[in-house]
Amino acid sequence: MGNENINYISKYRVWIWVISILIPVVVALLFMIRIPNVAPLSFLPPIYATINGITALLLLIAYIAIRNKNITLHKQLMKISIGLSLIFLVLYVAYHMTSDPTPYGGEGAIRFIYYFILITHIMLSIGIIPLVLISYVRAISNLFVEHKKIARYTFPIWMYIAVTGVIVYLMISPYYV
Repeated sequence: MGNENINYISKYRVWIWVISILIPVVVALLFMIRIPNVAPLSFLPPIYATINGITALLLLIAYIAIRNKNITLHKQLMKISIGLSLIFLVLYVAYHMTSDPTPYGGEGAIRFIYYFILITHIMLSIGIIPLVLISYVRAISNLFVEHKKIARYTFPIWMYIAVTGVIVYLMISPYYV
């Protein structure tokens, strides 16, 4: 690893941590705000659930691409996946700024399963931010050995988040008003 690459990563380290802390804090603060006199954006949940599903599919294809040494396709799919995740986040926050929370109506064991999936989904979605950013910076810094070391954790966690996003939507969608 040359000094140029080390400097490149050092340059982004602060930004990675600032962004990784700022996004969850801003999202939490925005959840406390309701935009007055705006109709609930009730059409958004199926859209952002679909974005999660597409992201999961693209992550899987990107994984297969890199296993087959198709670096160009892998890079493109990963950039699209990051972009889709940002679009998801904007739509998710917009929905929650215009809508009251939807209580889950399931009972019994399915209720426990729903909350387990929801809580792990939320917690991991916070933790994935620095993992994605570090993976990305290592890749664009041509630090492929280091990229691969963290990507082996980033990929399954991100995949879990994307898939459980769809599952959470499917489980709560009958209870939307």
